[in-house]
Formats: sequence, C-alpha cells, structure tokens
Amino acid sequence: MADPSLRRALAERRFIVAPGIFDMISAKVADGMGFTALYVTGFGTVASHLGVPDAGIATYTDMVGRVGRFARGCRTPVIADADTGYGGLLNVRHTVMGYEAAGVSGIQLEDQEMPKKCGHTPGRRVIPAEEMVLKIRVAAEARRDPDFLIVARTDARTTLGLEEAIRRGRMYGEAGADIVFIESPESEAEMAEIGRSIGKPLLANNVEGGRTPILPAKRLEELGYAIAIYPAVGFLAAAAALERAFAHLKQHGDSNGLPAAESYGFGRICELMGFPEVWEFEKQWAQGEKG
Repeated sequence: MADPSLRRALAERRFIVAPGIFDMISAKVADGMGFTALYVTGFGTVASHLGVPDAGIATYTDMVGRVGRFARGCRTPVIADADTGYGGLLNVRHTVMGYEAAGVSGIQLEDQEMPKKCGHTPGRRVIPAEEMVLKIRVAAEARRDPDFLIVARTDARTTLGLEEAIRRGRMYGEAGADIVFIESPESEAEMAEIGRSIGKPLLANNVEGGRTPILPAKRLEELGYAIAIYPAVGFLAAAAALERAFAHLKQHGDSNGLPAAESYGFGRICELMGFPEVWEFEKQWAQGEKG
C-alpha cells in the first residue's frame, strides 16, 4: 500500500525535499534522516545494479525487484523512476501494477522515445504528447490505491522548447498525473514560467552539473514547486569517497592513516544494517531454545 503521508504533504503544501537512493546502504542512511520522501534514481540504480548507463538498457524485471527492496527496507515513502513504463500501454499498466504491489508510494513516467536516455544528457527525443496522455490515463486507471501518486515527466524542453514542454505539462496534469515534472529547464526565469503556467504540484530535478540551476528550497517553493529531488547527490558523493579511499589504499598498501572523515566506521555500518537485532536473537536462542 502507498503511504498516505506523501499525498497528505502535497495537499497541505508542505515542501518536500527527496534525496536520491540507489542501493540499500544509501536507502538505509537516507531513511533514518527524517525526509518526507525518498526518490529512487534511475541513473544511480542502474549504475549500481548493472554498471551500465541509464540509456534504456535496464528492463522492468531489472528494476521492479530493486524498487520493491527499497520500499520494504524503508519507513519513508518512496517515489520510483520507471522510465517510459518500459513499452506501450500494456507495459505501462503492468509497470504501474507491479510498482504499486512492490510497495512504493509513487511512480515516475516520462514521454521519451524508447530507448530512453538519462535527463540532462543530449539526444533525448519525445513521443507525441497524445501518446503520453494515453499512458497517463492507463496509469491512473491501473492503480488500485488512490494514495499511489503518478509523476508525469516531459523531456520536451531540450529539443522542442519551453512552450511545448509547458503545453505537455498541462495535458499530462489533465490526463490524471498527480505531479508534473518538466525536465531540464535552463534558467530560473524558465522555472518561474513553469510555476505560473501549470496548476498541478511541480517537481524540480536538481542535478549537480546538470542543465538546471539548483535553487534553495525556499526559492523553489516561491516559484510554485512542491517537490525537489536530488537524484545524483548521493552516488556522486559515494563515488568521490570511494575514489579517495581506494587511492589511499593503492598509495600506502593499507588503510592505516585513512582520515576519519573518509570512514563511516564498522560499528556504525553494523548498526545501520541491523546487526544488533541479529546478535540479540542469537543471544536469546544460543542454546537452541528461547530464554
């Protein structure tokens, strides 16, 4: 079942900041920090799970199990990237039903042609708006829980311009999307125009080094946005930390002298992963019986 707190937060106009999670360590860390929602990044999940680009290579089967593990392992509501729905209308129906059954609270669908490409990268092409409208209508009909949210993303800005992206955003909201996501606006002025033009909760995608300026949460809220996702901040930080730690190991031949800031600590990671519960269980049943 979807977590109703996410829809309630939108209804109450509480601005939502959602970090990107991409594996269970990132999910566990983020889950304990009091965020209103977590966002399953397609880029990061495909990279960590398959080690390939987010370029339409991952399938529904690759992703639904991963998404379900995130949802089951977190107390915080999860919104999950589902690319184009992995095909046509029947695929979209199957994807929505599968993601909802997996336990996430929202699904993101986009209007790119297949194979899709990661947002903020060049060469993205979109399907006709009318085709995406049908996908959204199918998605809205396929969900069983009214608290399950549908995020409709358009990648039209980069190739077809802002006016067409806004037109599509309006159409997608009217078709049944709960949240509209116009990918890759290229200035604060464009973001302000989006905020003035679409009467649905809006999602801002904040990618370090991407095409869109990263604005403070307060400013995004003023512009009319409801959610800010940060899909890349976690895996970029993790990759940088790994590179530094592995470089130290390569240079010195051991991990002695690794700065404390570069180590999470073995005790902390054991606690994060739930080892204290395992140890308590083993203590209780050490002799083959409880007590």
